[in-house]
Amino acid sequence: MLKEFENGTVKLSDGIFKERENTNRNYLLELKTKNLLQNFYLQAGVPLENAGILNDLNNVDMHFGWESTSCQLRGHFLGHWLSAASMLYATYKDNELLNRINQIINELEHLQELNGGKWIGSIPESYLKRLEGTEYIWSPQYTMHKTVMGLYHTYIYTGNEKAYKILSNLADWYVDWVEFEQENCPEAIYRGEHGGMLEMWASLYDTTKDEKYLKLAEAYSKEWTFEQLIKDIDCLTNTHTNASIPLAHGACKMYEITNDEKYLKIALNFWKHAVTERGYFCTGGNNAGEFWIPKQMFGNFVSDRDQEFCTTYNMVRLAQYLYKFTGKSEYADYIELNLYNGFLAQQNKTTGTPDYFLSLITGSKKEWGSKTRDFWCCHGTMVQAQTIYAKLCYALSEDENTVFVNQYIPSKLNSNNIKINQYIDMKFYDTQSFFEQTAKTNTSRWQIKFEVNSNNKDIQIAFRIPQWCNNEPLILLNGGKIKLDIKDNYVLINRKWNNDCVEIIFNPSVRAVPLPGDETLVAFMEGPIVLAGLTDEDCGIKFSENNMTDSFKQLSEHIYSSFSWKQSNYITKNQVKNITFKPLYEIQDETYTVYFTKK
Repeated sequence: MLKEFENGTVKLSDGIFKERENTNRNYLLELKTKNLLQNFYLQAGVPLENAGILNDLNNVDMHFGWESTSCQLRGHFLGHWLSAASMLYATYKDNELLNRINQIINELEHLQELNGGKWIGSIPESYLKRLEGTEYIWSPQYTMHKTVMGLYHTYIYTGNEKAYKILSNLADWYVDWVEFEQENCPEAIYRGEHGGMLEMWASLYDTTKDEKYLKLAEAYSKEWTFEQLIKDIDCLTNTHTNASIPLAHGACKMYEITNDEKYLKIALNFWKHAVTERGYFCTGGNNAGEFWIPKQMFGNFVSDRDQEFCTTYNMVRLAQYLYKFTGKSEYADYIELNLYNGFLAQQNKTTGTPDYFLSLITGSKKEWGSKTRDFWCCHGTMVQAQTIYAKLCYALSEDENTVFVNQYIPSKLNSNNIKINQYIDMKFYDTQSFFEQTAKTNTSRWQIKFEVNSNNKDIQIAFRIPQWCNNEPLILLNGGKIKLDIKDNYVLINRKWNNDCVEIIFNPSVRAVPLPGDETLVAFMEGPIVLAGLTDEDCGIKFSENNMTDSFKQLSEHIYSSFSWKQSNYITKNQVKNITFKPLYEIQDETYTVYFTKK
């Protein structure tokens, strides 16, 4: 089993991922503490200033949408906020965020006392009571899971003991509730979108070894979906996507704390039915309208409600679990695809707010959430997503003798045994003549440099070869070509590192990717990046797989940003109507089309 580097060991450097992380941080700090806590105040009987004056919502300083006081999911966002802010603190020791976190935890401690000492929720306890019957209630366990998650992450990432005390008291409430329901109505435990609870209770047991958390984890592990997956039955098709993925997270965490192979089998079979056999859009998404698309039938489901962002975030988390268990690069490839075409593509690069669904129809437009008036579920997963890039970049073998480079994101790794500075190389290379350094014709984001120092200790570094790579990468060690030692899609270099330099140059080209279920429609990609055509019609594209340069001309322009040139922009050639393509993640308010008829 592979290991993650300790929090704070990896930090992002200048580049698009750092820019998006900063946008997210600014959004977190822009939201007011009193508004983040508004539903917790009301639940504890603390009146809010101006809460009753709702004649003109534009002038009311409160959160609305799914955070409004009338919504049954109210308060879900605070847990996401705490998780995201705590992760950023763990990475960068950001004291401005820490002060806000501590303010919130102090308030929650007081509110829990007002609630009687155990319950700390933004919704009433009676919402969970409704799970026993048929009266409608919208996902109370989903809402409470976010509070549990936020408190847990605050504790493990910032060391806030009050957060753990609050969580421990809340867990006592859950112990009582679970014991009652096991006697009274056992199925209530598995209602209300409960999927994330298993992972949280298992994580708390892993952290504290307190038996009450193991007891709760075991209560939530008697899941019907697990019974089907053990038998290798597809129980996902046409079910709610994001209600099911957290169940797989729970199975992964149970495998970690119990070493029971049953749970690993459940997680692997989940992936098999969710990804391997089902297929996915060019972006990595595999759902429409929040439901799993039937296997290989994506041609029937191209719409303006594809790829809910929560599912993208949660599938990346599942891929990271399975990568840790297996070391297989296919999971890192999947993560990379979703980082560009989900994490970046569905975040507004100016405001930090999400695009709930990623539209893939002809003539699409992204629909951005507002900063304080929507708070869809995807607002919460989005603020968390933008904080985990650093954790995805590198992994460590169990014996700590091999470092795996999984994501090519400018970053610095500074551990006890090795230091790596990864950044985009600004040299020019001629990619058409296999990277002759004497030519100066092209630059690319896929020219990457690593400065490495291990204090002369023997350490092996494994560099992932992306599945989209057209041929073997060019790798230079201290300026000279080396013979490639490739194993399981990784290039291995083992040496005593002493201020050494590794340069890696990948050579992606534009390729056509058919839509599963309708191969008359294709999307165009450069490496892992989906290209969006700036058009409101499917005008069809004529191309040859063997010579895409006859149909696509690359556009370059020096600009002032983290890169000194425009990335992955093209214009078609030799078409009835020529159109411009740019990365889907760069689309903000433009009208775009992803899938085109193959001519």
